[in-house]
Amino acid sequence: MLRPLVTFQRFVSKEAFSGVLLFSATIIAIIVANSPWAQAYYDFWHLPLGISLNGFTISMALTYWIDDGLMSLFFLMVGLEIKRELLIGELSTLQSAAFPVVAAIGGMVVPALIFIGLNPENPIGFGIPMATDIAFALGILMLLGDKVNPSLKLFLVALAVVDDLGAVFVVATVYTTEIQSQYFIIAGCIYAAIWLLNLKGVKALWPYIILGIALWVYIHAIGIHATIAGILLAFAIPISSKIDEEHFINIQKLSMGKFKKYIDEIPVLNHHQIDALETICHSYDDVQNPLVKLQHNLHGFSAFFIMPLFALSNAGVLIDFSVVSQHFMVVLGVVLGLLIGKPVGIIGFTYIASKLNLIHKPDNLTWSEIVAVGFLGGIGFTMSIFITHLAFVDESLIDAVKLGVFFASFVAAVIGVFLINVATKKDMSYLTADEHR
Repeated sequence: MLRPLVTFQRFVSKEAFSGVLLFSATIIAIIVANSPWAQAYYDFWHLPLGISLNGFTISMALTYWIDDGLMSLFFLMVGLEIKRELLIGELSTLQSAAFPVVAAIGGMVVPALIFIGLNPENPIGFGIPMATDIAFALGILMLLGDKVNPSLKLFLVALAVVDDLGAVFVVATVYTTEIQSQYFIIAGCIYAAIWLLNLKGVKALWPYIILGIALWVYIHAIGIHATIAGILLAFAIPISSKIDEEHFINIQKLSMGKFKKYIDEIPVLNHHQIDALETICHSYDDVQNPLVKLQHNLHGFSAFFIMPLFALSNAGVLIDFSVVSQHFMVVLGVVLGLLIGKPVGIIGFTYIASKLNLIHKPDNLTWSEIVAVGFLGGIGFTMSIFITHLAFVDESLIDAVKLGVFFASFVAAVIGVFLINVATKKDMSYLTADEHR
């Protein structure tokens, strides 16, 4: 139980600080986009870059390398988190998974229906208000400190994992370009080879990464959004280590005994001690879980480089409310989807399912806290902007939707923080009353 808890705490702390960094990058991007350097900002992110391998060429603007390339690593990390939660985390049992799964489904379905209801003739943007930005949401919770119920963070993470899975499904099935079916067989063979590594018990990560890059190339060639390659690769990464804990402990004891046995007066390690240290190093690698190891290695890079870079390249929008009036119904669909649809979906679905005894609310969560999470779910920043660029090509429409996402996310965050403070004061008043009794 201790190891998953430590892993979760590390995940939360990195996501929380990433939210602060992401917010800073967003502010910088908006300031630059509304400054005399706006054109230089736009030109820089649209510099054409390409690579050619044996006659096979991929050429995209810098911003698309970030959106399709680096964001694939972000999705790889998301996929690893999804797999970990499904196998050993909050989603590993039906009883623990039911409540956040129902919450996430409600938080995806209702915002999508609101958008489609307001834009029946142009429903393609329905995926924009479906997603929750876990980095921002957890960042807010961490800034509130110890007053936040730890179970609230756990619930938010579990909800966001299911939410991400839904967003991935929508990206894979809805937001695709023209399909080039001739590359399906190659991509399928590469993915089969990745799974063969898993089935053969290969625990080293580098073969998976090499084949994963090849998979990315051909997924991109098919016309399916290339970030899906990250999710597919994540599901094939093995979760069991090469040796178990008992074997690791025995190796360490023998190696340390050997190291101690050959201590001498010479102030340099002898070859026996060096051999013992190398055995310790190898066993250290062998006992590590490949999935958690890769997630740990990627998490800092994703949280502190990929996501801020994504914000810098995509969040820069000219603050011009005339574009909002031009595309008012689309923006309204996004704003109401995030501000109304998310909390109504999360709270409504879980409340009704609880009353019907289909699911049971965790005892360590109050309905007041669940309402607060419902509003925090309306912070859709990263994934909402990502899907905006997939859904639309009109730059003025994209800018208008971004302004709507910023507004809705900010208001949702303010309401969520207020409700958490109210819920915390209620709990503290109950505790105080109990103490007086």
